[in-house]
Amino acid sequence: MSHSTSSAPTHRSGKHMAEPAPRLALLFAALMMVMLLAALSQTILSTALPTMVGELGGVNHMSWVITAYILASTVMMPVYGRVSDLLGRKPILLGAVLLFIAGSLIGAAAQTMGLLIAARVVQGLGGGGLMILSQAAIADVVPARERGKYMGIMGAVFAVSSVAGPLLGGWLTEGPGWRWAFIINIPLGILALIAVSVFLRIPRPERAKSLHIDYLGMVLLAVATTSLILVCTWGGQQYDWGSPHIIGLSLLTVAAAIAFVMTESKVKDPVIPLSLFADRNFTLTTVAGLMVGVVMFGALGYMPTYIQMAKGVDATTAGLLMTPMMGSLLVTSILSGQIVSKTGRYKFFPLIGMVITGLGLWLMSTMTASDPMWKLCLFIAVFGAGIGLSMQILVLIVQNSFPNRMVGTATASSNFFRQVGATVGSAVVGSVFVTRLHDLLAERMPPAAGSAPVSGNSLTPGLVQGLPDALRLPVIDSYNDALLPIFLFMVPLTVMALVLLFFVVEKPLATQIDREVITPDSDEIAAADRPDPSDAQRHGTDPAVSGPSPATLDPESDQEPVSTRR
Repeated sequence: MSHSTSSAPTHRSGKHMAEPAPRLALLFAALMMVMLLAALSQTILSTALPTMVGELGGVNHMSWVITAYILASTVMMPVYGRVSDLLGRKPILLGAVLLFIAGSLIGAAAQTMGLLIAARVVQGLGGGGLMILSQAAIADVVPARERGKYMGIMGAVFAVSSVAGPLLGGWLTEGPGWRWAFIINIPLGILALIAVSVFLRIPRPERAKSLHIDYLGMVLLAVATTSLILVCTWGGQQYDWGSPHIIGLSLLTVAAAIAFVMTESKVKDPVIPLSLFADRNFTLTTVAGLMVGVVMFGALGYMPTYIQMAKGVDATTAGLLMTPMMGSLLVTSILSGQIVSKTGRYKFFPLIGMVITGLGLWLMSTMTASDPMWKLCLFIAVFGAGIGLSMQILVLIVQNSFPNRMVGTATASSNFFRQVGATVGSAVVGSVFVTRLHDLLAERMPPAAGSAPVSGNSLTPGLVQGLPDALRLPVIDSYNDALLPIFLFMVPLTVMALVLLFFVVEKPLATQIDREVITPDSDEIAAADRPDPSDAQRHGTDPAVSGPSPATLDPESDQEPVSTRR
C-alpha cells in the first residue's frame, strides 16, 4: 500500500445525499425566515420614509436612508460568499443575522438622521449576507437536481415582500409608529438565530494551515462599488453629469476596478476569483443577470409613482395594484422550479423568460394615462411572469457549475453583479425620468400656470387630482410620456440577455452534493494510517488487504467525515 510523503493538501471529493426530509423542511423554514428579513428590509421603509425623515428633520438626506443600505449590502455580498466558503457557512450566517439585528436596534432608537443612516449601514453590513448565505446553504444540503423547487420558493419570498413590505410599513407608520419597522426585525432575527443554530448542520471546510483573507481586494471592491453607485445616484440629480464630483467619482471607479482586477490575479484567496469567469455558464448568466437587474429595478422603481400620479390613487392602493406583477412572478418562479426538479431541464426557462420580459416592457411602453386599470395590471403581470421564469434559474445554473467548496463565492459574485445592475438601472432610469418630466412640464403647462401653485418639485398625487383639468391633464400626460417610453429603450437589454443565454451549456444537474474536503497529507498522517504489524499479528489480519474502517458521520456533528481509506 503506497502513501504520499508530500506535505501538499489532498483533495477528496465526496458524494453526499440530501438531508432527511423532516430536518430539511425545518432547515428550509429557517432559511426562508432569514431571506424574509433581507427582503422586508428593502421594502418596508418605502412608505414609512416620509414620516421618518420629517420627524428627524432630515428631508434633504432622505435618499441616504436607502442608499446607505444598498451600498453596504452590495459591497458585502462577495465578501460573505468567499469567507463562508473558507470558514464555513453557519458561523458567518449567524454573524450576518446578529449584525442585522444590531442595525435594527440602532434604527429603532435613532433620534437623529445621522444615527438613522448609521443604522441602515449596519443593517446593510448584515443584510448583504442574508440572501447570499441562504442560497448557498441550500446548495450545501440539496443536490442541484432537487434544488430548483427550493430556489423557486425563495424567489417567491421577494415577490411577496415587494407587496407586503410597503403595506406593512404603512400600517406600522399609521399605527404604533415608524420605529416598529425596525423593532419587528428583532424578534424575527432572534427566531432566525435559533432556527439556524439548531437546524443548519453543514459540514465545515477543513481549515488551511495559513488562511489568507483578501483584505486589499475587499477594500478595492468597496471603493469601486461605492463610487459607481454614487455616480449613478447623484449624477443628473444632485450634481450635473459633467460636474467635478461625478467626473472624479467616475475616475475613481475605473482606477479602483483596475487595481481590484490586478490584485485578484495575484492573491492566494481572492474575494472574487477571476477563475470564475473561465466558466462559460458563469460568465454568460452573470452578464445576463446584470441586465435582468437593470431591467427589473429600472422598471419597478418608479412604477408605483406613475400609478399614483396617472391613476389618482394613494400609496397603499398603488402598492396593491402591483400585486398582479408579484403574483405572476410568484407563480412562474415556483412552477419553473418544480418542473426543473422533475425533468432536470432548465435552459428553456430563462430563454422564454427573456422573451416574455421584453414583451412586458414593450406592452408597458404603449400605455397611455387614459387606459383602463385592467390593462395596466395585465401588462405588469406579463412582465412579472418573465422575471419569475428567469431570476432563480440563473442562480441555479451558476451553482451547478462549481463544486460545493466554491458555491458561496460563485453565488455571491453572481448576485453582486445583479445588484450592481439593479442599482445602476434604478438610478439611470430615475435620472432620465426626472429630466424628461421637467422638460415636458415646462413645455406643456399653460401660461396661466405661472401664477398657480404648481411646481414639478412639489407635485403630490393629492395636489394633482385637485387641479382643474387644464392643469391636471398636462401633468398626468407628462408623467406618462416621461416614464413609459423609457421601458421601450430597455427591450434591447432583454434581447442581449436572450442571445447570451442561448449559448449556455445545459449541464446535467447533479443528483448528489459534491463536497471537496482539503486535508493535509504529511509524513505523520501517512505513518499514522499504516497498520501496525504487531496489531496484525495479534488479530490475525493481513495489512495488505485490511485497513482502518471508514469514518462514519455523527448525526449530531457539524463536521464532515473524512474517510481514512486511501
